[in-house]
Amino acid sequence: VQLQASGGGLVQPGGSLRLSCLASRSIFSFDSIGWYRQAPGERRELVATVTSGGTNYADSVKGRFTISGDNAKNTLYLQMNSLKPEDTAVYYCNARIQRPGMSRDYWGQGTLVTVSS
Repeated sequence: VQLQASGGGLVQPGGSLRLSCLASRSIFSFDSIGWYRQAPGERRELVATVTSGGTNYADSVKGRFTISGDNAKNTLYLQMNSLKPEDTAVYYCNARIQRPGMSRDYWGQGTLVTVSS
């Protein structure tokens, strides 16, 4: 499984970006798929994920970020609006496969988002 994230960059506070994650197979073939981020000196944290049960967002991004996918393109998106300086981080695409007694995570290479004036 390969995941390739893109779309990061420098944006002013209040601006928008859309991240993309191209997977090497159907995004619906995973038990969960989503986005995590890691700010300098901080632990990696969940941003948003999609499972068969629905979507899950970190409280800090609810109402501002939207996760979506295009299975025909094997691509997951993260639309980020009303960006804040505290959203600055490296954003990672994650896909997880779960089986009885086993769970495996796949990670993309990360894309840097910098929110600054």
